[in-house]
Amino acid sequence: MAGMDAKEKKIIEAVESLADDIFDLMVRLVAEPSTLGNEQSVIRVMADQLTRLGYPPRSIPLDSEALRSHPAFAPVLWDLTGRENLASVRPADGDGGKGALFNGHLDVVSPEPLSFWDRSPFEPMVKDGWMYGRGSGDMKSGVAAMTYAVHAIDRAGLGLNAPVTINAVIEEECTGNGALASVLAGCDAEAVLIPEPFGPTLYTAQVGVLWFKVNISGVPVHVLAARAGTNAIEKGYLIIQALRGLEEELNRAPRPGPYRNLNHPLNLNIGIFEGGDWPSTVPAQASFHGRLSYFPDMAYDRICRRIVDCVADAAAKDPWLSANPPEVEFYGFRSDGHMISRNLPALQALNACHRDLAGEDTLEYVSTCTTDLRAFQFFGHGQVTCFGPVAENIHGSNERVNLESVLHTAKSYALFLSRWCGLRE
Repeated sequence: MAGMDAKEKKIIEAVESLADDIFDLMVRLVAEPSTLGNEQSVIRVMADQLTRLGYPPRSIPLDSEALRSHPAFAPVLWDLTGRENLASVRPADGDGGKGALFNGHLDVVSPEPLSFWDRSPFEPMVKDGWMYGRGSGDMKSGVAAMTYAVHAIDRAGLGLNAPVTINAVIEEECTGNGALASVLAGCDAEAVLIPEPFGPTLYTAQVGVLWFKVNISGVPVHVLAARAGTNAIEKGYLIIQALRGLEEELNRAPRPGPYRNLNHPLNLNIGIFEGGDWPSTVPAQASFHGRLSYFPDMAYDRICRRIVDCVADAAAKDPWLSANPPEVEFYGFRSDGHMISRNLPALQALNACHRDLAGEDTLEYVSTCTTDLRAFQFFGHGQVTCFGPVAENIHGSNERVNLESVLHTAKSYALFLSRWCGLRE
């Protein structure tokens, strides 16, 4: 713990004394199957925990006029009624410091297919220094770490000269509406840190990401007259092939600096394909849902136009699709990318905390995915980055997080609070 004074060492000792509490909260959060639309139970667990620690939360609903009318709101295909985020503020004990906000998401992606898991994904298990379970890495461990980083200041008997906000959100995995709703409700600070499971790195760039859906209609007939009908599923292949061409074209375009040396940083994923209802009937309709990323120097509206034009061009080359044009819908993610410097004061301060704990500087992380940082980067006023635990298989089977890295995240965050917010004298 080179470079730390006596008070800072006391804070680190407080985090270590809270290790069992951090892991216990992780277990309780991971045990809640908080997939899309099923987040209420994990929100209750988190709300109860914050209340017990002395940080009673307020609810920030997703179903609000302010959110729906905001230009960055992501339209969805599901109901937002009754779904909420949480925010708690530890008030300042003095003055003169800079405020901090920790943001983490409690929603998780589907664990299907369950047969790929060694055990139930919502029965967390600790083995050989790792905790297994859906959401253990992405990112309920980070939520536990950031929560107890704040509590470690109180456990150490110290105060802060600026407020700290704990912000727990949903819909990070599909829209970002939870973080946006939080910003619109006043959640902001001079520094915003998100403990995404990319390890102890300074996150300085992320791509834009959008979701879309393509609808195709054919003519239903029996297979005896298959040539008289058009198979909507097979027509979908033509559109997907064209979109693959767009994916390669985007990757060949000139890249902004951080992405110049990455192999294939932009990716198309066809995540859902639906069509047909009977083996002996030529399918009349089909649809598929996709995710496409784009560089930070390209705006959302522009990439949407590229997708629409790509689908239209592909349809024009097929007689039936030309006469029956596919429809393109955009929903979910509509998240532009961004790039920042690791030399920003908040990032430098966090790097110094990590260096004093680990004996070396952090690496820089240039991401080919998106995070909730975008809401705070574009609509907040603070300096933003991700820094979190080490996890594996975060969207796959047997997801797991390294427990020692969770503690390192909590220590780094607690030390950051002491230096960024300032300790009360």
